[in-house]
This record gives sequence, structure tokens and C-alpha cells, in this order.
Amino acid sequence: MGTPSTAPTASETPGSRAPEAAATAAAWKTFTDAGKTVSFDLPEEWIAQSVPPEEGTLAGALKVEVKKPDGTVIAVLRTGLPPSASECAEAARRPYTVISSVPVDLPSLTGEGTIAPHVVFRVIQGYRYFGSFGITNVVGGTDSQACELRNVVRGPAGKGDYSFGDMPVLKAFAPDEKVAPAKAFDTLDQAAKYVDEGTEFANVQRMLMSLEIKN
Repeated sequence: MGTPSTAPTASETPGSRAPEAAATAAAWKTFTDAGKTVSFDLPEEWIAQSVPPEEGTLAGALKVEVKKPDGTVIAVLRTGLPPSASECAEAARRPYTVISSVPVDLPSLTGEGTIAPHVVFRVIQGYRYFGSFGITNVVGGTDSQACELRNVVRGPAGKGDYSFGDMPVLKAFAPDEKVAPAKAFDTLDQAAKYVDEGTEFANVQRMLMSLEIKN
């Protein structure tokens, strides 16, 4: 299980930091899948439910939805994801900012374009600032610009990739596109306050940090 740290890392940009808010849920429980391949902690009132994984995932893949009591999906754990890549034209790149980045101990594949796994909250600039949380070991982009930010960890050889967050890929949305479950902010300061002062992200971060995956 990972331990929060404020030490700068390769994934951080100037000004990024670990959030100051503490998890506020009064009671916590642990979810473990039937095969005992993954586990994580979540607030007692949240619901974790295994559902069928998407087509195209590897054998043994899992998909676990984490919901609030009102049924709102707050995060999804996906395993056995096939490796994927996307093209990014220079003109399509958008500025992004790492609001929070905390190292976490998870199995991962190392190589070009990867870093040690982190729990992150990042925003990408479009007509608003769009934010998303998750785990990743994929470098966002060069010069703090990217077409999309992937909340994905490159898994060990033969195991596939995995993700745990509100969405696997964050991009700058068009005005006529549905933004949720991503967050939308008018300013970077609003995004920082969501991380530093809000209870939701504090609880989410603790949940993501508790993830354990068997090799």
C-alpha cells in the first residue's frame, strides 16, 4: 500500500502538490474480488460492485464500479486492458496542470514514456478547465501540453494495463459534449480547492492509494 509523499517527481509540474485535506469518512471497509486478485478500501457508505468488463479485455479482466449511496459512479477499477496508443497532432495539444501527484506502490511496466505509478489529479485546458483523478504511470506530455491525459498504469508483461479513477482518459471537451464524470472548473484555483479543501477527493485519494494488485 502506498504512503503519501510531497517529494517532487518526474510526473509533477511546478506548483503540483499532495492535497492538504484529510479523508473524512467515519468508517471504511475493504473490497476484494472473488478471485482475490485486487483489493482496496472505500468509505463504508460507498458501494463497490463487480460488473462485466468491456469487450476486448484480456482473459481474467475485472471491472469494479464504486458508487455513492445515491447510485452515482465515483470511480471504476478496470484490469486486463489491452495496451493502446493515440496520435497527437501539434495543433491539437492543450496545456495541462498537475494539481496533485502522490507516488503509490503498484506493479507496473517500465520503459520509455513511463514513470513510477502515481495517484494524480490533473486538469487540461479547453473552454473550461477539465479535471480528472486516477492512477497512472504514463507521462502526460511534453512541455506540459497533451491531447489527452491517460489514467492508466502499464501493467507487467502479459497482465495488461489497468486503471482506477473517474475516467480512463481525460481530454479537453467540446461545448456540446458531456463532461461528467470529469470535473469542470472556471479557474485553476477552483480545481486546487477541490483537491485541497473538498472531502470527496480526500476520500477518493485514500481509496486509490489503498489499491493492491497481485502480480
